[in-house]
Amino acid sequence: MDSQKEALQRIISTLANKNDEIQNFIDTLNQTLKGVQENSSNVLSELDEEFDSLYSILDDVKESMISSIKQEQARKSQELQSQLSQCNSALENSEELLEFATRSLDIKEAEEFSKAARQIKDRVTMASAFRLSLKPKVSDNMTHLMVDFSQERQMLQTLKFLPVPKAPEIDPVECLVADNSVTVAWRMPEEDNKIDHFILEYRKTNFDGLPRVKDERCWEIVDNIKGTEYTLSALNFSLDNSSSHLNLRVEDACVEWDPTGGKGQETKIKGKENKGSAHVTSLRKHTRSGTPSPKRTSVGSRPPAVRGSRDRFTGESYTVLGDTTIESGQHYWEVKAQKDCKSYSVGVAYKTLGKFDQLGKTNTSWCIHVNNWLQNTFVAKHNNKVKALDVPVPERIGVFCDFDGGQLSFYDANSKQLLYSFKTKFAQPVLPGFMVWCGGLSLSTGMQVPSAVRTLQKSENGMTGSSSSLNIVTQ
Repeated sequence: MDSQKEALQRIISTLANKNDEIQNFIDTLNQTLKGVQENSSNVLSELDEEFDSLYSILDDVKESMISSIKQEQARKSQELQSQLSQCNSALENSEELLEFATRSLDIKEAEEFSKAARQIKDRVTMASAFRLSLKPKVSDNMTHLMVDFSQERQMLQTLKFLPVPKAPEIDPVECLVADNSVTVAWRMPEEDNKIDHFILEYRKTNFDGLPRVKDERCWEIVDNIKGTEYTLSALNFSLDNSSSHLNLRVEDACVEWDPTGGKGQETKIKGKENKGSAHVTSLRKHTRSGTPSPKRTSVGSRPPAVRGSRDRFTGESYTVLGDTTIESGQHYWEVKAQKDCKSYSVGVAYKTLGKFDQLGKTNTSWCIHVNNWLQNTFVAKHNNKVKALDVPVPERIGVFCDFDGGQLSFYDANSKQLLYSFKTKFAQPVLPGFMVWCGGLSLSTGMQVPSAVRTLQKSENGMTGSSSSLNIVTQ
């Protein structure tokens, strides 16, 4: 009987796996069907754009040719009008001279006749009628401006859809997962020189088994990839509790104002007895070339800061920084404030930010600040300069940091409306920074840069909003 149960269990397991495979295939088919519909619409839209572009080019060519014809017409008309005017003037003078000569024939006195004959001879010699060219300076022929579109028409009539290339094949050997990034590599089954670029589609999933479309995040797209590999990276970070102000209670991706002044945190540390001290001592042995530290952490003292000599933020700098530096690349994270939060700031700072410094009040930090205490203000701050933002405070704030491009932008995370952009050249790595007073913040990290943000960044480059444009306001 046991053997029969085992056999039945194997059958059940096989059926369950097969059901998963079929369900996955159904999801894939549904996704493919949806893709066919979406891609068909995209292709139709692109076809309209291509023909509109072609029509626009033809209209431009037509306007240019019409302009050339009109210019040639004006030139020839001017030449002929000038020649016509000269001829009319010469004809008028010649007719007057002819009339004078005819009257001279009736003169009876020899002396007077001789005088008139000499005058006629002199005037005929000088007459413009005898110096005119009686040939038009220009012809009426305009055939040199005619066009023949027979060749172009034939080319247009031979327009065809591009042949469908074979699908790229993922190269598992060249793919790499490391340092919170995924490098995807692929190759073509056969060389195709008509391929201009690749489009990578991907989605995030926390599912460990077979890939499933249902209940997972939507697919994201990276367009215009010229090479045959692409690296997807995302910035995952937590809040660095070891350097946060004692009035802040920090748990991974959440920070809250703690009016008890951190006494609760000190109590927790005391309750751990000497376990934390032994661990710290062990770390110091390994980080100082094996030399034991002469100082041991006493019971009730706080753990040392991760970033070395930094002490906790203190005074009115109710600040906490992220635990991961940004040294390159483009990164995006989102922040949501509690509804009753009275004051908070979101931005980035150098690691050298002083423990008494407030975000935005030094040249080593950039932020946007929300104040709901006594008066409502929404501003961008850097180096103690402030720029008022004439937009509603969003429910969630998206932060886009382009380290290499020297840009820090803030967005409404829901609508992707741009709130403000700092443009600078980061002289050293930065850390995400947060200030909270009477309230709390929650973070969402490890996010890819939304495609809407990438598009806005391209169009936003060149717009105003740099730190140098901030109005100088002493805080």
